[in-house]
Amino acid sequence: MLKVKNLFIATLFFTPQFFFAQYTDIINSNRPGETMSAFAVGKTVIQAEIGIYGIKEKHDLLNYDANGFGTDLTFRYGAFLEKLEFVLDLQYQMEAFNTPYNNSKRNNFRQTVLGAKYLIYDPFKNYEKTKNIYSYKANHSFDWHQLIPAVSLFAGANFVGADNPYSFSPKSSISPKIVLITQNQFGGGKWVFVTNIIADYITTDYPSYGYVLTLTHGFNNKWSGFVENQGYKSDFYSDAIVRGGAAYLINPNLQVDASVSTNFKNTPSILYGGVGVSWRYDGKYKENQIESKRQSRKDKKNPKDAKSKKETDYQAQERKRKSKYE
Repeated sequence: MLKVKNLFIATLFFTPQFFFAQYTDIINSNRPGETMSAFAVGKTVIQAEIGIYGIKEKHDLLNYDANGFGTDLTFRYGAFLEKLEFVLDLQYQMEAFNTPYNNSKRNNFRQTVLGAKYLIYDPFKNYEKTKNIYSYKANHSFDWHQLIPAVSLFAGANFVGADNPYSFSPKSSISPKIVLITQNQFGGGKWVFVTNIIADYITTDYPSYGYVLTLTHGFNNKWSGFVENQGYKSDFYSDAIVRGGAAYLINPNLQVDASVSTNFKNTPSILYGGVGVSWRYDGKYKENQIESKRQSRKDKKNPKDAKSKKETDYQAQERKRKSKYE
């Protein structure tokens, strides 16, 4: 196990997730990392991100080991506003739990979260770097505006069923989850740094607080990679995990990925490995774009018709009438 970890950590930073935007020509998946990006998928866009993983745990103090596998599904839908998306996040796990005295199996939903994410601030909205025609150095110097992050907020709820072996309580519960998300883009978008600050299971007896830091890099039009650090702490369980992997773009709406995760302790030691796929349907979004462009061309050809389609300002008309006759 230790050799596998050392090899993973040594190669983590050399391993080949695409950068994100509100709506892009290519899919902007959160996989294979654990962070939420600050930007939504786009109004009317449907996106599914699914994966399978294997897990190996060993607890030296309690003298147990666990081996199994699981699947995770994230369903994202942009609705009402470009800045808003709804998220359903599911994780189901099955594993064999072994001690010197007995062997058992457990399986259930490890996570069921339903919520919504909203983009509060976009630093690049209505911003354009000023060109200096007299200075090559000024045009190619570091853009300090990149240090200002995009900011989003996710708010949702955890749903836990009764007698769930992955829960700290045998009772069923519904509890809030809140995530503060920031995102910076560097080097024209080739490098992206995302942070998630998380408050989970807030109203329960064992609230959990944590963070996830993800650095992604797009190597070319097809390949991208990421490294990630995740930490969480509660009275029930605390840990720090490092993660890394790669993603490959098959077409603008389809991406495959692979990742590996591990921690640095033996109470328990954890090793995850998984693969996944992300798929997007943006047909309705493109239809709306095409219709909008057609209408724009019509308005340019017939400016009088375009003007007549604008909402009538009756107050302005009344002021104009009064100024003429009074």
